Amino acid sequence: MNELPSPHPIAVASVTLGVGTLTGVALWGHGSTSWLDVAVAVVSLLAAIAQLWWPVAGALTATLLAVAFPVATTAATMGALQVAQRRRFSVAVAVGAAGIAAHVVQGLWRPNSGISLGWWLVLICAAYGALVGWGALARSRRALLFSLRERALRAEAEQGRRIAEARMAERRTLAWEMHDVLAHRLSLVATHAGALEYRPDSSPEQLAQAAGVVRTGVHQALEELRQVISLLREEDDTPDDMEPQPTLADLPRLIAEARQAGQPVRLRDEVADAAALPAGATRTAYRVAREGLTNARKHAPGLPVEMLLHGAPGTRLVIDVRNPLPAAETAPIAPGSGLGLVGLTERVRLAGGRLDHQATDGQFRLLAWLPWPA
Repeated sequence: MNELPSPHPIAVASVTLGVGTLTGVALWGHGSTSWLDVAVAVVSLLAAIAQLWWPVAGALTATLLAVAFPVATTAATMGALQVAQRRRFSVAVAVGAAGIAAHVVQGLWRPNSGISLGWWLVLICAAYGALVGWGALARSRRALLFSLRERALRAEAEQGRRIAEARMAERRTLAWEMHDVLAHRLSLVATHAGALEYRPDSSPEQLAQAAGVVRTGVHQALEELRQVISLLREEDDTPDDMEPQPTLADLPRLIAEARQAGQPVRLRDEVADAAALPAGATRTAYRVAREGLTNARKHAPGLPVEMLLHGAPGTRLVIDVRNPLPAAETAPIAPGSGLGLVGLTERVRLAGGRLDHQATDGQFRLLAWLPWPA
């Protein structure tokens, strides 16, 4: 992992001050100083500054100068630290080995009178080993922090994506619910409106009753549409005034509405202990029954509907809705999107069950089953 090409000005000032000070101390302690030593000190200082941009080249330049000039030792050792911090460990070891070799040659060529050659070599090896290890540790820590920061950013982005997907899934669920509810309500309205249109000779009481049903159905459809649209606009929680989802306990009311609209419905309820049904299963079962009545009312108006419910804990819940096919091909009393059964099939599948529908033997049959754990 490399550093940015433009080091911070504070880093440049710190390296310049530190290396310059140590180089000056080396020149002062050398005793007799020639112009060549001063020139090498200036070059080594420039090499130390260049290490901030090009650590390997700057370190090797200072190392070459350290072969013959002790004043370049500071820049050479600083270069080993810079390489260890910003390049691979193998490169840092190679630069450190080059620095040790250069100072071995320096100790043989220009021995230090204050320390023996053996101790000089021990000191140089220890210094380079410490600098390379320190730099590698700093690089590893920086890489770890960078990795953790990247993981945190990815986790935050992933969390945002999951939240967006969950919201989209919830909106799709609400859209299907709106489709199912409005299809049921509007089919009732269309049935009564058709009676008003084709039976103008009905008594005033019958006309008033049909008109009242149409008005009530439209009012309920608009109210349910308002609730669903308010949910689609919500970004956080569900409003507290949202009505609970209907279950099998609401099935008698649904059948009563269908019968009131002139749809003959015969229900055989053979469900044992309906109160023990899981909440998800009872809601899905209600939707299956509602979709069966809605399809029959659209495509076979006035024809009887047979509905069978049976099941028990530890087996499964079966919903079987049948209606005769009309004798002649007729247009549906209310236009449909053709997606009601598609969405219902997906709902049943997500609940762990299965839904089939087919027209055979002069009947249209909607058959679904849902798991019912013991």
